[in-house]
Amino acid sequence: MRLIIGGGTLAGKPQLLFIHGIGSARASDMELREWSASLASGVRAAGHADLVSGITQAWAAETRFANYSDLFYRAGAQGAADGISDEELSLLLALLDEMTQELGRQAESAGDRRSVEIIGSARAELRAAVEPETVQGQGPLEAVRRAGNVATFLLQLPGLRQASQWASGVQFLPVLSQVGRYLARKEPDDAGLGLDVRIRERVLSGLDPSRPLIVISHSLGTVVAYEALHMYTGRVPLWITLGSPLAMGALVLQRLAPRPPRTPAGVERWLNFWDRDDIVVARPRLERWMEANALGVEPVTARADTHGLWTHTATKYLAHKDVAGPVAETLKNL
Repeated sequence: MRLIIGGGTLAGKPQLLFIHGIGSARASDMELREWSASLASGVRAAGHADLVSGITQAWAAETRFANYSDLFYRAGAQGAADGISDEELSLLLALLDEMTQELGRQAESAGDRRSVEIIGSARAELRAAVEPETVQGQGPLEAVRRAGNVATFLLQLPGLRQASQWASGVQFLPVLSQVGRYLARKEPDDAGLGLDVRIRERVLSGLDPSRPLIVISHSLGTVVAYEALHMYTGRVPLWITLGSPLAMGALVLQRLAPRPPRTPAGVERWLNFWDRDDIVVARPRLERWMEANALGVEPVTARADTHGLWTHTATKYLAHKDVAGPVAETLKNL
């Protein structure tokens, strides 16, 4: 693997890196403005109004949005099933299983009978996708079709329906499959570099190890950050993970590199935040499965409930005072 560390000209100025998760194609400039504005709102709520302009105008830190969304584009792909491997399909079905179980628990706890019915239908379709007759008889295309049906059912749920940009599960499925595609460690380019390697290189490109780095990562971005930071040679005074799937057992945790799972060497503080209604965080207590680094640093998990409809959104987390406060404090102490 190659490590791109780049070089900076702003001697001593802290670096602030945003790393996104699953989703459609992103515009870096727009995302940077939105993430910075949300973080600034959280900084103000945390009692650091004096740092708001420093966040939005990037004078408190050299701020960058690491955009790797274009790397998931498959030239010539016509639908969700195009080019999907058996391994990717297995991971996708495992993710849908985690999501439907968590959504089912939420719906039952809230006494939402309509949502319970919808999720029950999704679970039945999911069982049909993984049954031997489907896998052996009709093949992966039928399993993918049924997985698309599961996603379509989920998009009928009130929170997802009102906040989603996807009209159907067929459109949503390729986005969910990004987790499996990254962890499959395949899809080499002309130079033989796999998709996961190219994503990490994109994230690390241009960073200056001689200056302190604060990392805020979300969703799949927490997995990317975990592996990228194990390659990074500079100081990381603060790493924040939001809505992280890192503790998902066989789906993510057991596929991480390096192993055994442990805090990257340069990380001096790791804060892991989860929303009680975030369907991607099935096992929030990340510290139970992550070893400390040589500095004795291990993740510290805390809830950051946003009380929104679609809580698995980076900007909602960033606007929370408990998330933004430590960022402001770290910047002031550097």
